[in-house]
Amino acid sequence: MTLDDVRAMAQAIRAEVGKAIVGQEETVDHLLVALIAEGHVLLEGPPGTAKTFLAQCFANALGLDYGRIQFTPDLLPGDILGSNLFNFQTSQFTLTRGPIFCDLLLADEINRTPPKTQAALLEAMQERRVTLDGETHALPDRFMVVATQNPIENQGVYPLPEAQLDRFMFKLLVPYPSAEEEAAIVTRFGERQGPPRPAEFGVTAVTDAAKLGAASAALKGVTVAQEIVDYVVRLVRATRESGDLSSGASPRAAVILANAARARAALDGRDYTLPDDVKALAIAVLRHRLVLSPAAEIEGREVETLVNELVENTEAPR
Repeated sequence: MTLDDVRAMAQAIRAEVGKAIVGQEETVDHLLVALIAEGHVLLEGPPGTAKTFLAQCFANALGLDYGRIQFTPDLLPGDILGSNLFNFQTSQFTLTRGPIFCDLLLADEINRTPPKTQAALLEAMQERRVTLDGETHALPDRFMVVATQNPIENQGVYPLPEAQLDRFMFKLLVPYPSAEEEAAIVTRFGERQGPPRPAEFGVTAVTDAAKLGAASAALKGVTVAQEIVDYVVRLVRATRESGDLSSGASPRAAVILANAARARAALDGRDYTLPDDVKALAIAVLRHRLVLSPAAEIEGREVETLVNELVENTEAPR
């Protein structure tokens, strides 16, 4: 698959998702970058902003096997991974696969379950495999987690540990729509009864797992110049030197930012990366990997503002 083919495929996916989803173009673009770069995405936004429906439409457009887990306080790791159950007819244990065995997994309200259950996703997200009773089971090559969480409620929720957050390539904030977009949403959905379904809006598969694998392989043709590498490193190291941050980004963040920049270039049909690719993705890559200092918290500083300042103050290659 050529980079022009990758760009055409991305445009087709955007068009399919746009049949049902109003707005959220930037969120869809980031989902595409994560898909091609083989990363995972955390969506954070208030209820009713179509986070779940967006994931459903995205999976439909990709032609991938879609699975959903509703995270609750009483959810157990076995409810996610599956378990070996004894079959009395055969006198043998039989593996019952959990919902994690799919291509695109929606982890809905992931912060509503205790850390023990959240940790069930760590191996799957990092290594695309699951270990049950000492036996390793591979997950699909296109395995991707799209998790959601509600930032409004603070009762009955368990903040994601740093190790869990670090598994996500992006953390995206899903805001309320503009007045024009909200009017379009009411017009499009106000005459329908029941929950919306992607098929009702004509969202169909425009690609498949094999083509998506070829698109990811096409990233090898995208070069990252040494100047861009140095720029990424300077930007990430600047987060560790900032007095407003008590914890900066790790080398893994630098690698992820460079890979995401390559994927963005490929989706644009380019075989080279630009400083603008890094700048456009910096906040989504870094916002969940940085911890404000106590003084910055007291002053009411926001991580996004600090990242923007670091991007402006870090010299970019010309």
